Amino acid sequence: MTPIVEFRGVSYRINGHHILRNLSFSLAAGETLVLLGRSGSGKTTALKMVNGLLFPTEGEVCVEGMPTTSWDPIRLKRRIGYVIQEAGLFPHFTVADNVGLVPKLEGWPPSRVRARTGELLEQVTLPPSEFSLRYPRELSSGQRQRVGVARALAADPALLLFDEPFGALDPVTRLELQNQFLALREQWGKTAMFVTHDVREAMRLGSRIGLLHHGALEALAPPEEFRRQHGDEAQAFLACLDLK
Repeated sequence: MTPIVEFRGVSYRINGHHILRNLSFSLAAGETLVLLGRSGSGKTTALKMVNGLLFPTEGEVCVEGMPTTSWDPIRLKRRIGYVIQEAGLFPHFTVADNVGLVPKLEGWPPSRVRARTGELLEQVTLPPSEFSLRYPRELSSGQRQRVGVARALAADPALLLFDEPFGALDPVTRLELQNQFLALREQWGKTAMFVTHDVREAMRLGSRIGLLHHGALEALAPPEEFRRQHGDEAQAFLACLDLK
């Protein structure tokens, strides 16, 4: 079966400086691959290559079997749901307008957009009767992130990208949203790439964990196997699991 995402010998340089070094891995349908690493390790750069915000200096990134350089840029971006820290909502749009934006751009009839928006707001525990007409400024950080997740799911994309979406939240809200992510993944069967620097989050959410260090992939393993990694960088992250 064709992988949803495949990195084939991908490197990325800026002014001769390597940001990514010879990345090769694939992402199967229904899997959540967590890219774990310190700040500056290349996690977000790799993620941005999947939806065509960046392109490799060497190698290629394929989505559904086709290199990102061969996709129509707009079609590629609309095929992928993207969730970032602080959600990136349009401040002058209501919650309903933010969630329904991509379906509207795709030409869905208004009744279908309304139904889909209401369904997803219910799924992320934001009752539409209470939240549809609110603006992002009227929401808490956790509520904005929930809207961001609903927006990413709205057009039923094949793939979801999460760039440290819960990193700025308090621990309780962060745990709640992690639980919600797991429930939605189970319900919708979505494929996801998830960037984080939090090893606990990686262990909890990932089908596999890819550890990036100075732009190179130092480990790629399911959570329980990741616990048995002996490399220095893996050990540095695993030591964080023992902190009280």
